[in-house]
This record gives sequence, C-alpha cells and structure tokens, in this order.
Amino acid sequence: MSTSMSLSASTSVTLADLTARTGLDVLAHLEREVTIPVIAGLQAQGDVIVVPLALLDDVTVPPRAPWQPVPAGGVELLRGAAGGNPHTLVADPGTCRWTRRVGDATGLALGVLDATAVAYLIHPEHGATGIAPGRYVVRRQRERSESTGRAGNRLVAD
Repeated sequence: MSTSMSLSASTSVTLADLTARTGLDVLAHLEREVTIPVIAGLQAQGDVIVVPLALLDDVTVPPRAPWQPVPAGGVELLRGAAGGNPHTLVADPGTCRWTRRVGDATGLALGVLDATAVAYLIHPEHGATGIAPGRYVVRRQRERSESTGRAGNRLVAD
C-alpha cells in the first residue's frame, strides 16, 4: 500500500482511494469516485466468483494448509485468458491471509481467503469489489455452453 492510511479505516473507500493506496490501476473509463461496495455474500468479478466458505460443502481447507499473508502489493489470484488482466486480492497488512491448498471436488477453486477486515478484489476492467471480514472461496466461474449442438459447461473467459 502506498499510503499509511488503511483501507479499512474509513467506512467508504472509493476506486480512486484504492488505486492510490495499492499502486494498481484500472482502465480510464471507470468512474474513480464511486464508492466500492463491501459484500458479505456471493460476488462475481468477470471470470471469478467469491463465495462464503460456509455455503460450500465441497470445498475444504486441510488442517496444515500453508497460509500466506496478503502483502501490501496484493496477491494475483488469476490472470485473464491469453495473459490478460489480473484479479488481485489486496488488504491492509496483517488483516488477510490466503491459501491455494484446498480440496475442491469441482476443481474450480483458486484458493481460500481469510480476512479480519475488509479486503478488496481489484481488476483493471471491472474496478473493485469489497469483501467483508470472513472466510471465502475464490473460484473460477463457468457458464452453460451450446457448442457443437451439445449442452455443457465451460469456464468464463475474461
């Protein structure tokens, strides 16, 4: 984070605040003065979805999973198709940790985050979303597909 003011110190954080504090940027067409919503439930951003862990019975975190603190520069969770834009998890130091070591029968989980204060998911094209304190699974999204005349699922490409 580039300033000493914390991301969770105020009740409302704008996209301008978040980009200034993290050094991460978003595309010019996004309104920077918009307040970033903080959500405790399901939320989607492009090709990823954030789901409260308690809602999923098919995802587990092993007891000895290696957790890493989310550093000031954030953690890149997923880069878009063909080397596109990244989804980056950011939080104040000491308030969020992340592990990629999860059990997931669907194979869609990128990992689990555990936040004691608001964390943010930022993406250059989508802006940012706020994640309320709690434990969440970050998964790839999939969608119904009608390819070659057969219905099926495919990963959302962002």
